[in-house]
Amino acid sequence: MFLIKRIFHLLVLEYIALGTNSFSAGFSAPKSSHRSSFPASTVSFSSSSHSSSPFASSHLYLTNGDDNSFEEYSRCLTPQQELDQINSELALSKTSTLKRLRRKFMRWIEQGREVQPGTLILVRGGESEFSKNYTFTGWADPDITQDGILQMEHCSRLLYESGYADIIDTVYTSRLKRAIKSAWIIVQEISAPFLPVYKSWRLNERHYGRLTGLCKREAAKTLGSDVVQAWRRSLKARPPPVKVDDHYYPGNDSKYADLLPEQIPRSESLENCMSRTRPLWEYKISRDLKRGQNVMVVAHANTLRGLAKIIDNIGDDEISQISFPKGIPFVYKFDSNLSTIKPEDDSLTQIHTNGSFLEKPGLLEKAMKSQRHWEENIPGLPAEDDLPSVAKRVTTLEDALLTLKKEKEWAMANDTTTSTTMDYKEMQEVQNNDGPVILTNGDDYTSIDDINDEDERFEEGRDTTSATNEIVVNWSNAAVDSKDPIIVFVRHGRTPHNKLALFTGWADPPLAVEGVEDARTAGKLLKKHGFEFDVVYSSWLYRAIQTAWFILEEMDLMWLPLIKSWRLNERHYGDLTGKSKKMVANIYGEKQLKMWRRGFDVPPPPVSSYSFDYPGNDKRRTKYVSDIRISLTETISRSIESRKLSIHRKFPKSESLKMTMARSIPFYTQKIIPEAVAKNKRVLITSHENAIRGILMELCEIPEENMNDLHLPNGVPLIYNVRRKCISLLDDGSGEDPLEKYDFGSAAKYLFRPCEIDEDEDWYEVGQQMKQKQKQVQEQEQAMIS
Repeated sequence: MFLIKRIFHLLVLEYIALGTNSFSAGFSAPKSSHRSSFPASTVSFSSSSHSSSPFASSHLYLTNGDDNSFEEYSRCLTPQQELDQINSELALSKTSTLKRLRRKFMRWIEQGREVQPGTLILVRGGESEFSKNYTFTGWADPDITQDGILQMEHCSRLLYESGYADIIDTVYTSRLKRAIKSAWIIVQEISAPFLPVYKSWRLNERHYGRLTGLCKREAAKTLGSDVVQAWRRSLKARPPPVKVDDHYYPGNDSKYADLLPEQIPRSESLENCMSRTRPLWEYKISRDLKRGQNVMVVAHANTLRGLAKIIDNIGDDEISQISFPKGIPFVYKFDSNLSTIKPEDDSLTQIHTNGSFLEKPGLLEKAMKSQRHWEENIPGLPAEDDLPSVAKRVTTLEDALLTLKKEKEWAMANDTTTSTTMDYKEMQEVQNNDGPVILTNGDDYTSIDDINDEDERFEEGRDTTSATNEIVVNWSNAAVDSKDPIIVFVRHGRTPHNKLALFTGWADPPLAVEGVEDARTAGKLLKKHGFEFDVVYSSWLYRAIQTAWFILEEMDLMWLPLIKSWRLNERHYGDLTGKSKKMVANIYGEKQLKMWRRGFDVPPPPVSSYSFDYPGNDKRRTKYVSDIRISLTETISRSIESRKLSIHRKFPKSESLKMTMARSIPFYTQKIIPEAVAKNKRVLITSHENAIRGILMELCEIPEENMNDLHLPNGVPLIYNVRRKCISLLDDGSGEDPLEKYDFGSAAKYLFRPCEIDEDEDWYEVGQQMKQKQKQVQEQEQAMIS
């Protein structure tokens, strides 16, 4: 009875705090908390293009008092924002009475339940191209090597073996490519790409000044080994500083454009490097640990040594004895006072520390040297690139359909029958125990090419007969769009589910090989046209996150903040998830299938609360969501089952297209606009067709009845110019008409409306550039004809 009372009181306060405005599925989204990298702004965005939809004004962004939302940790705060935040967190921030009441009530609920501090996992990033050649690296940004990739994959396996892979809550890394890629490899290998990754310059390697880019051996010969060793190991000695016009001066790198001039190092001592990590530890990492969060830090040798010095209170003279080998996680556990707990006597620890390695240092290096020896000396041993890749997550249904697809492809490739009538000999070959099977239509075979993406030609009744000759595609003008505030929409690359015509929704397959190529091609095209971004938004589904990653990798912008939100997820297909279109049509009938697919407000059958496809059962993700209403029935049933208070939120069990848009449109209007668009940020959104459809409905004023007639090709960047209020495409150099190359559906006439003319723009210059572009296209076409 006491438990039920607590649940009731909590629900009352939750609904008071969240308000009464919500759509039918129970979804809502939080206001930006003080952790945002784009602090709340008073700038109003009153353009009529952002208020046409009924969803745009829905008050779905509801304050719940939780300042640790999933998206907030995925951001890269600027140094000044980090310092301002540190100062603000020292004092109680002003909050509403309802918020304070709710927080007090939550504390009362958790009375007597002591929160055990989380576990800290330190990982040194994989080998870089510079470190392989014994080159001083510092803030230089070389890529990770193949050995570095193997080191991080090995690190992931150690995390699995020790049981830490499934409990990591937050990841911190630097802004350097080798560390970011190392973190990406780990989260992929442990099947957790949705984890928030916080990229901070405070975790960058020590800046080696004018030593950066020099060979360590040559520097020792030229300057003397004692001098170089003193710079490397001494706590306070600094190498000579770089000049401001030097290639390795960070002030010339766009990834540090948000640093103040006095924050940009030209050279650092070991003490300088460790000092800049302290605020991140004191006001971020340690607070996460106190809240019971398990934190993984993927960084560099000297920044990890700085953290170890703080955690274990290591003396200045002893810190030079601390070392972190690549690919071997080093684990700390803490007591209630956040003091380190000494590991067991048989643990693999190192001097002056209370942490422990998950493997004896040196074993991995020996194994890799042995592998290289075999490859070099044993004929016929397959090279690393020739080895089979790690098997992807494949269900029995997927395996069966993949096998069937291959069988049909083989049969078609070997089918020499040209007549619809089978002779007696052929009928004898197609028989069962009852005699020959006589087919009335021998050509009634569906080519595997007709089994298409769930969002492509399978769209029943879709009107794809758009009058292409009446639609004029807006071509992106690099001189304008590469400088103006823009939003680039990219639908994720193709997946195995797409190829097998399976309903995907919130299921989480990775990109297929073709999908990876879709994403990389988009990144190359955007880079070719000179585009850069300030922030990236994606869903929490693997295929969308992968698409964002490959685009950023091609553009060399991996340091950008990648904000992941469930509100940009694909439509939830309920009980249809994972089923093929043919299966659903046979079970429910073509008419019902068409209604679910084409109906704007008709959700498919819901999944069970205990189904694998119910998002609420994915505990690794649900712990980040605090902006969905609490479900009374789910909370009561799960609390009774677990015999303790188990708060459960109203996750979707099925969604119509309308319900999907009712979460994606407010996320854009009340989150992306004030945080990024209104501040002239350049935004990249990698998401799913139905989520992007909703935002385009808002921007392009597409009628509801035409939404299902809009199709978005995989991996094709759609450029929305905020100032000119239009969608444009990028010239891929093929010379093909995009309306013939891609199927945008009959709603393309709404998508490609003419751009508005801005009086402040030099349209004569723009017009001349467009004429020049058209002339080049005509010359290419003429050359092809010739």
